[in-house]
Amino acid sequence: MMRRYCVMLLLALPMAVMAQMKFGFFSYDEALQSMPEYALVQANLKDLRSKYDAETRRAEEEFNRKYEEFLDGQSDFAPTILQKRQTELQELLKSNVAFKAESMKLLKQAEEEAFAPLHEKLRKVLSTIGSEHGYAFILNTDGNACPYIDPEMGEDVSATVKEALR
Repeated sequence: MMRRYCVMLLLALPMAVMAQMKFGFFSYDEALQSMPEYALVQANLKDLRSKYDAETRRAEEEFNRKYEEFLDGQSDFAPTILQKRQTELQELLKSNVAFKAESMKLLKQAEEEAFAPLHEKLRKVLSTIGSEHGYAFILNTDGNACPYIDPEMGEDVSATVKEALR
């Protein structure tokens, strides 16, 4: 949506005005990954992810063990015990599925919260660089968003951004 708006804005500007404008460009992902805090955030998220994975494995192993016990003994169970065990297995499976969905949601939320200060720091650095260099805007070249940039009109600010983030 934002990319489309920027393209429409650029197309609406007269060529003479565009020729006088300066702009910068860089890779947002590359700049983010160059931040010293990035590695720590990644390590913390990896640790949290491994804890959720371990709990998921433990729950799956518990379900599998109980299911095997059910299969081994189902011919000997009285109908009410068989019904009770089936209900327990269904509830355990439902609980495991709910936990997995909740853990994915919580991991996504933790990732957003952990990266929020890094994104804010990068936004401030870009604002400062844009103001100091007189850029009309700074483009993010990730995702092949800008397959061609005329080096006479735009400046690669990657090194400047990375230096300011250190």
